[in-house]
Amino acid sequence: MAFNWKTFKTRALTAIIFAAIMLTGLLWNQWSFLVLFSVIHFGCWWEYFNLLEKIHNTIYHRYTRIGFMLMGYAIMLLFCSPTYHVNNYQFYQNFPFPVSIAGFVMIVFGIFQRKLITLKTFGTAALGLVYISLSWALMISLYLSQIVFDYGQMRPSANPPMEVYQNISKPWIIPLAIISSIWINDTMAYIVGSLIGKTQLSAISPKKTWEGTIGGIILSTAITGSIFSNISIDQVINEMFDFSSYHWYVIALVASVFGTIGDLLESKLKRMAGVKDSGSLMPGHGGFLDRFDSMLLATPAVWLFVFFFM
Repeated sequence: MAFNWKTFKTRALTAIIFAAIMLTGLLWNQWSFLVLFSVIHFGCWWEYFNLLEKIHNTIYHRYTRIGFMLMGYAIMLLFCSPTYHVNNYQFYQNFPFPVSIAGFVMIVFGIFQRKLITLKTFGTAALGLVYISLSWALMISLYLSQIVFDYGQMRPSANPPMEVYQNISKPWIIPLAIISSIWINDTMAYIVGSLIGKTQLSAISPKKTWEGTIGGIILSTAITGSIFSNISIDQVINEMFDFSSYHWYVIALVASVFGTIGDLLESKLKRMAGVKDSGSLMPGHGGFLDRFDSMLLATPAVWLFVFFFM
């Protein structure tokens, strides 16, 4: 295939803008972090409904769509740390219930607006609460201020004051490690697969090879683990958790493996829907689900490791 310079420039420019937006949202403060993943949450849901409509040959009323999105967003708010508050109203204490009730009411109105959706189509939509909303809720939970809060709740004698949440210098460290692992894995898998890839990984994604997949996972684990094991963590975090160097290699490995599975899962959904991309958010790169499919499975897997094995 001849090299298309115009296509390359479009993809490169889009990738640079995407990376800049992601890093700004991740690194600026806890509010930019929440806004970033709130936008991603709603974007993934909208495209998820578009895929389901094609798969089931049905139409979800906009009330039904918004209702599920709101119920999912209530799950995200439930995982917010004490740093998220307005006039002393904590997000995780005061907002999830009314938001979920509003979502439930909209779902009820929506399913009776047009042709009744079947139990199957309703159930697959509800799966989005786990596939999308819970995944991004756990990403919010991996923001280190939330980890400090959870630790304090489990160990009341160690419960730090509010100032501790606000003074953690790198609360984004674990989410950034997940994203870095996935980006590096995708890049390395493409390079290794292009050079030595011969054995097809799955019919779901014909361009992926076992050689590229294994090479990407190994290189991503080595590179990401090496980088993050040399980044210093806040003293309060080190006092509560034993952040050893090997933890970062495990996080990178888990994110790479489950990120690959997440990519295959979304490819399966697109194949069932008969589409190439889930959306057109980024020229040359696809939509929200195309960009974040790997994180939807990698994030819960890393969360389980952090909260149960660290």
